[in-house]
Amino acid sequence: MAKAIMIQGAGSNVGKSMLVAGLCRHYARKGLRVRPFKPQNMSNNAAVTEDGGEIGRAQALQAWAAGVPPRIDMNPVLLKPETDVGAQVIVQGKRFATLKARDYAKVKPDLLAACVESFHRLAAEADLIIVEGAGSPAEINLRAGDIANMGFAEAVNIPVILAGDIDRGGVIAQLVGTQNILPPEDAARIKGFLINKFRGDVSLFDDGLTEIVNRTDWASIGVLPWFADAWKLPAEDIMDIRSSRSGGFKVVVPRLNRIANFDDLDPLSVDPNVSVEIVTAGRPLPADADLVLIPGSKSTIADLAHFRAQGWDVDLHAHIRRGGHVLGICGGYQMLGRRIADPNGIEGAPSDVAGLGHLDIETIMTPHKHLARVQAHHPDSGTDLTGYEIHIGETSGPDTARGWLNLHGQPVGAASETGRVRGCYLHGLFEADAFRTAFLAGLGAQTTQMDYGAQVEATLDALADHMAGNLNLDALDGIFGQV
Repeated sequence: MAKAIMIQGAGSNVGKSMLVAGLCRHYARKGLRVRPFKPQNMSNNAAVTEDGGEIGRAQALQAWAAGVPPRIDMNPVLLKPETDVGAQVIVQGKRFATLKARDYAKVKPDLLAACVESFHRLAAEADLIIVEGAGSPAEINLRAGDIANMGFAEAVNIPVILAGDIDRGGVIAQLVGTQNILPPEDAARIKGFLINKFRGDVSLFDDGLTEIVNRTDWASIGVLPWFADAWKLPAEDIMDIRSSRSGGFKVVVPRLNRIANFDDLDPLSVDPNVSVEIVTAGRPLPADADLVLIPGSKSTIADLAHFRAQGWDVDLHAHIRRGGHVLGICGGYQMLGRRIADPNGIEGAPSDVAGLGHLDIETIMTPHKHLARVQAHHPDSGTDLTGYEIHIGETSGPDTARGWLNLHGQPVGAASETGRVRGCYLHGLFEADAFRTAFLAGLGAQTTQMDYGAQVEATLDALADHMAGNLNLDALDGIFGQV
């Protein structure tokens, strides 16, 4: 049975996902069989696993760091927000229900068994399990029935390292305060702490470390300086997507309220020939865009209304009239059509709405979710690509006769008569270097081929080196398996 340790945060977005990825790469390079695990995640940026389910994108990256394929057991409970008060609940890779927050709280204790089951399956084949918490254990109002932090750590009896984010300020209070408000048995489970995202001279915080050790009696794993290349790794949280201004070819992306699977943007953001601009609500789509990319959405009809409310429909029409190019992926593909119908009320109340009308297609929302990893071909360039589908809805119409990708020998996607507006359901297509280079060149970009996968590998290695060079990982080794 594997040894395990859990990285919890003194708050949200303290960098837990990156810390786990770095530790997975560090221990994998030492020849250990390491697996990432997160009992409960909340994200609309999902990955499709080889065993046919979906998990959070962060766990897929952590699996990459560990050198193993992503599996549903690495994230047995995934919450995909659909509204401000409700989310689709994925259990061990499959849709379980769509629940409001209050109703989810009632079923959450029953999901602990699935989390423990998945953990033990991974532990049976591994030397180490690096577990990532969610949010913070300081949210003691959520402790009853908890499966994300201390409730899970208690269920499988593993030690905890608490990470604090000094970039936000008040990190001493974050850590010491967490210990003070935790139930004694939970506080005793924390065996050490670390400080993340330090900028400047680390020695300036020596007295701060001493204060935390003296007040908590926890072991100090050290201070991790800011990792400047973190942006090169695939992001899971919408708060982490960012504009990048590198090359001369400009891709404009409207940020939808329920944006989903925006990892499509990652290879574009790090391509030195491309600039990606994320346009937030209240701003127009820039007139100098070469390509407007409408991304996926967890709530297509609601996000279409949001798109119109910003006036982006008018901006998009003007962009096309000027000869600009448009690509819609998944929900963005559906929005570009003439009509979206949801007769069964899958996304809310039953509805039938007009789309943006730039593709002669229509989409009918259906209960069945398409979920698969696929191999596709781009006939115009003769390149192959690997991606995944994760959507509801059936799309048909005259423009699908101009499908611009091939899947199992059949054309998929749709294109307008001019070819300037295209859409498809395939996520992850830009990770294929030859396809990405050819596609952008076909739109007029001056490109050179970049090895995206090699860049992610190099960044993961750099992250592992960064952690090993700045943290006391020997002390961490001694904590594995302590309870």
